[in-house]
Amino acid sequence: MNSVITISREFGSGGREIGKRLSEKLDIPFYDKELLEIASKESGICRELFDRNDEAYTNSFLYSLVVGNYPISSDGRIEPEMPINQRIFLAQFDTIKSIAAKGPCVIVGRCADYVLKNEKNTINFFITGNTAEKKKRILERYDIEKNKVEDFIKKTDKRRASYYNYYTDMKWGEARNFDLCINTSKTGIDGAVETMLAYIRIKESSVKND
Repeated sequence: MNSVITISREFGSGGREIGKRLSEKLDIPFYDKELLEIASKESGICRELFDRNDEAYTNSFLYSLVVGNYPISSDGRIEPEMPINQRIFLAQFDTIKSIAAKGPCVIVGRCADYVLKNEKNTINFFITGNTAEKKKRILERYDIEKNKVEDFIKKTDKRRASYYNYYTDMKWGEARNFDLCINTSKTGIDGAVETMLAYIRIKESSVKND
């Protein structure tokens, strides 16, 4: 196993669970929220700001002031330096590069497929699912009212798409950007993992034969 695996996912499709199982099957490190902790320590930016800006982007200047994206000097002036959301993205960018350079691993979200797009040993997956199955999975894991789940899914995916589309030159969820797209409503979680393992074997075998 020589590849770095990135997983982009729709909310409720099971992407994190799949990534975790895949890393266990391959016996390689797994990074989802764990990546934020590393980036926080390496950059010196507090973890709370990483959580607040996690896969979220807004171009609202007023919002940026409210959440502290623009540093304010002691006399109340806006400091002319890089907004914190930009600094957080760059910190995550550097962290993704750093952990990928150490060897095979599984990275969920955070534009990892874009960050590593020029690396030959990267395999990129996108996980999707049908609304009914995604709603069921979310209701089992989160304390959300049943009649609000579908709206929550749409808002979460819209937030992820806005983040991805802003920071990259690609479109979130577009099939051509990935090695393989998998619908977990068709495969189930176990089937998705097995499909990915089979693809990894095929991909790595073809690279060896080049």
